[in-house]
Parts: sequence; C-alpha cells; structure tokens
Amino acid sequence: MTLTRAVEESLRDAQGNLRNALAYAARNEKSYVAKHIANMLANIDNLVDSTKILEMLDDMNDRIPDDD
Repeated sequence: MTLTRAVEESLRDAQGNLRNALAYAARNEKSYVAKHIANMLANIDNLVDSTKILEMLDDMNDRIPDDD
C-alpha cells in the first residue's frame, strides 16, 4: 500500500525543516548532530521511495497468473 498523499506531503515538509536544521547544525553544532539530522533525511527518503517500489512489486505480482 502506498503512502497517502497527506502522509507523503507531511514527510516532505519534515524534510524541509530538517534541511534547515542541518544548515544551522553544520555551522553551530558538533558534527554528530549534523550526522544524525542527515540520517533522518535519508530515512524519510528511504521510506517514501521503498513504499513506492513495494507497491510496484505488488502490482507486478498481481499480474502474474497462478500455476494452481
């Protein structure tokens, strides 16, 4: 099941906020703070992208005839 539009938009909004936080952290915080913010950004990308891929695989699987 793909993410609903509202959830995906909220995640993309969160990425925007995290990018701002990363910009500030890069200038003012210890490097491990920036690293963890960057990881959060990557995790959101992975979630959105993997959900789309899984949906495509489900669609492909639905088109394969059963051998029963």
